[in-house]
Amino acid sequence: MEAAVTKCRCDLDAELGRVIARHEGKKDDLIEILYWVQKNYGYVPKDVQLIIADKMDVPLSAINGVITFYHFFSSKPKGKYEISLCNGTACHLRGAPQVLARFEKELGIKPHDTTGDNMFSLGLIRCLGACAVAPNITINSEPRARMEPDLVPEIINELKEKE
Repeated sequence: MEAAVTKCRCDLDAELGRVIARHEGKKDDLIEILYWVQKNYGYVPKDVQLIIADKMDVPLSAINGVITFYHFFSSKPKGKYEISLCNGTACHLRGAPQVLARFEKELGIKPHDTTGDNMFSLGLIRCLGACAVAPNITINSEPRARMEPDLVPEIINELKEKE
């Protein structure tokens, strides 16, 4: 998902207050609020988690539990290009660990991290359902099949050239 981080932070914070107010007293709406935050901020910042915890009367640990349980949410900013590798059984057996190792080497980051220039994030996802063409990755949710470690530098350069 691309973040809609085009508004200034003060506008987002004001809008966040209105979103929380609409859900006041409805603790079951926590995921909906977090979804809004992820979509609009690009991640769920710690200070926003504290605001939600206070206004919704929900423990911060519960908010953190939701963020860490669902792969959609992130407590760290994601890069412009979010590269996710399938770590399902078929992809694993067909070379996903080697593809991951090559991305780690080329980007200098581990899964769930973002490069210093905020250009790339690396993640792991469960089965994409395309086992016949494994190993698979997604780049900003767009699938790529039959990945090989030798293709990694080419993909990274292709994305950098778009800049």
